[in-house]
Amino acid sequence: MRLTRRTFGLGAAFSLVAGKSIARMAVGSGTLTTVSDGYLVLPADFTLGALPEADRSMAREIAGITGDTVETPCNLTLYQDGERTILFDAGSGANFMPSAGTILDSLEAAGVAPEDVTDVVFTHAHPDHIWGVLDDFDEPLFSEATHHIGQDEVDYWLNPATVDEIGEARASFAVGARNRLEAISDGLNTFSDGDTVVPGVVARATYGHTPGHMAFMVSDTALIVGDAIGNGHLALQKPGWASGADQDVEAGIVTRQALLAELADTGLLMVGFHLPAGGLGRIEAAGDGYRFLEEAS
Repeated sequence: MRLTRRTFGLGAAFSLVAGKSIARMAVGSGTLTTVSDGYLVLPADFTLGALPEADRSMAREIAGITGDTVETPCNLTLYQDGERTILFDAGSGANFMPSAGTILDSLEAAGVAPEDVTDVVFTHAHPDHIWGVLDDFDEPLFSEATHHIGQDEVDYWLNPATVDEIGEARASFAVGARNRLEAISDGLNTFSDGDTVVPGVVARATYGHTPGHMAFMVSDTALIVGDAIGNGHLALQKPGWASGADQDVEAGIVTRQALLAELADTGLLMVGFHLPAGGLGRIEAAGDGYRFLEEAS
């Protein structure tokens, strides 16, 4: 595997440490690092299920789906500026999927202990982003951290009606989110679109994947997009196609198209939770869609 400066931007590095992928580069006055939380094994319909039957064959070809399941990487982001160690999302923990929940090993490989984390900032409260916030004893894993989540997102998951309205396939998502948000409620800070969450980190509403999904601009240099851009294939080549992963499919399309156009126009560094090569890279227009500039062949 050969990586280029064009792939990650000036000063970036990518390596394998203790078997955990780490991508790192200087951003503003600090360092942005992505670490692996493992990967998810999802039913193919999770990607294809919202598409008309006529589009599914092409979608399978674009996404490289040959069977009934899809594997997708999970990238967690650290930003360290000398005063704070900020973790964006907390991963899956031990109870979601056996292929995921490797955050502790990955943080150790990056030289970070859970108690070093000063802030945990959530893009949203799906299992692969928030279930890892508790340890094996259902206590907050990041014991010294303040936890931050968008007000619209926390209102949605704490609404008692959500578990009945979200659909049977996602009912466990609602139960798990509520349990974890209640467990960290004493140290939970909420915010809205445009707010400064912590110094240098500004929230951007990117609703659709969930009702309160947020992205984060870091030091006016890098945009952490969470699941607003959900993969490195269909989301880029066919951003106007529906994603079965989005709870509000139409809002997800609008958000995704606007984000990709902005990223391609500005050349901003970005981090995608489910994108390849640690998720750290840039977006470039390509025909009717886009491509993610990552590792070179």
